[in-house]
Amino acid sequence: MFEGFSPRDIEGPAGRLRTLQGGSGAPLLLLHGHPQTHVMWHAVAGELAKAFTVVMMDLRGYGDSARVASDADHQAYSKRAMAQDAMAVMKACGFSRFQVLAHDRGARVAHRLAADHRDAVERLMLLDIAPTLAMYDNTSDTFARAYWHWFFLIQPPPLPEALIASDPVRYVRSVMGKRHAGLAAFTPAALAEYERCAQIPGTAASICEDYRASAGIDLVHDRADVAAGWRLAQPLRVLWGEHGAVGQCFKVLDLWRERAHDVSGLALPCGHYIAEEAPALLLAEALKFFKP
Repeated sequence: MFEGFSPRDIEGPAGRLRTLQGGSGAPLLLLHGHPQTHVMWHAVAGELAKAFTVVMMDLRGYGDSARVASDADHQAYSKRAMAQDAMAVMKACGFSRFQVLAHDRGARVAHRLAADHRDAVERLMLLDIAPTLAMYDNTSDTFARAYWHWFFLIQPPPLPEALIASDPVRYVRSVMGKRHAGLAAFTPAALAEYERCAQIPGTAASICEDYRASAGIDLVHDRADVAAGWRLAQPLRVLWGEHGAVGQCFKVLDLWRERAHDVSGLALPCGHYIAEEAPALLLAEALKFFKP
């Protein structure tokens, strides 16, 4: 799926980070969502690599990156810690400044990355999220039903981990298949990779810790930014699926304008998995927004 890309394992702050790099030009970091891996970019990475040096990585706890031991405060899976992984990867690849395209969980990492490392991130495009703090603070019945996993995964261990680990493939297919486009949105090869990685020991615990961090320590960090009046200075482009819960439950641009100075965006005619449901539309947006 990634002809012309070179795989490389990079040692991050807490262990191995699986990466792929290809293309030439200005560096562009791609961050994936849950319960996926870097493979979610398979339909757009090749075209992006014609204009950019594309770096993809598996987030800690996902794909073929390290599963990290966590702690009572879930610091190990805070988006701040995951952002430090991204910085380590880009530094190892020789880049001190770069642009970011990110989806879902990766987009939450990208938000923290841009907030904590303002001199490194030049501009960013976030796919199908509103700010984490706003989504928790404004949760509705409709949102809770659509994003049930947000509230299931944060329950105390070991129940969520045990239920996922008992049948990881069923978990992946349930989470991904119940959205707008169903499982038809995913190629057999991509879906097989998501299923393979979900079965790696420690994945269930890592997924839960990622979400527990978002409902805990990540909110502490976000509230500190809000209290200090800090907003992202980088140009921010936000895309969301018109058939997805984020756009239906939240005023996406209004919420991002509370957290960033320079915000634009729009809904695309698809569901949550934009890179796989509407790759041509995403490519057109990315090539207009990012600077080669």
